[in-house]
Formats: sequence, structure tokens, C-alpha cells
Amino acid sequence: MVNQVKTPEERLQELGIELAEPREAVGNYVSCVRTGNLIFTSGQGVDQYHGKLGEDLTVEDGYAACRQSMINLLSVLRSELGDLSKVKRIVKILGMVNSTPDFIQQPKVMNGASDLLVDVFGERGKHARSAVGMAQLPNNTAIEIEMVVEFSE
Repeated sequence: MVNQVKTPEERLQELGIELAEPREAVGNYVSCVRTGNLIFTSGQGVDQYHGKLGEDLTVEDGYAACRQSMINLLSVLRSELGDLSKVKRIVKILGMVNSTPDFIQQPKVMNGASDLLVDVFGERGKHARSAVGMAQLPNNTAIEIEMVVEFSE
């Protein structure tokens, strides 16, 4: 029996994830910029999780928020590329975590995004990453993530 590699779209379906249309920008910017063979996304927060990690939200809440933010980012990528199979490599993600001054588990929170990328893209989903604490984020969202992706036509 031949072991068939699954596409990112098939993996999303197996995980029970449906990508919606990308969210509208709330300012004078676009959701992503394509230059050469790279896509730079704008930051994506989440509507479901608000407050500070270490005060209002647990690490588990933050993990779930990061997973949802990455689903939002994958919607942006699919809208831009038409097919997630064109993703050659997730290059880098930057995660900003709305957290109290003494909260130090930003990397654990960001695993919600990183784990999903590896689940969907396999080795192509492994990436460089920064996870930083922020004093505040727009609309008191718990997290915001942006990413750089290499693609091929």
C-alpha cells in the first residue's frame, strides 16, 4: 500500500477545521502583502478571547486563542494563494501576547499556533518564532500573530 501525503486542505478537513473568508481590515492596511515568493501577513487577533494572560486568561485559553488566530491567518493565505498546497514553507511567526508583567509563559501560549502549523503542513510548517509579552493589544484581544510564508506557483 502506498503512503499518500495529505494536502494541507485534507489535513484541515481531518482536524475538523473550516476556513472562513478572511476578516476585513479595520484600518488603512491590507491583510497581506506578496513580494517575490514571500507573503507577509498583517497581525490577526481573535474575537473570542479578551484580557490578559496571567490575570483574566489561563495558558490553555491563550493556546486556544493562538490556534484560532492561526486559523484566521490560514484563511488569509488561502484567499491570497487559492490553495494552501502552494505554501512551500512557513518561514516565521511573531506572536504578541497580552500579558501581565510577571507572566512568562508566552512560548507555551504560542504553541497553539505552532502546533497547528505542523499538524497542517508537516515539516513545511516548522518555523522560526518570536513570542513576546505586550502591555496591551488592540481591543484588549488576548493575542495577535503575524507570519511570513514562502510559496511557489
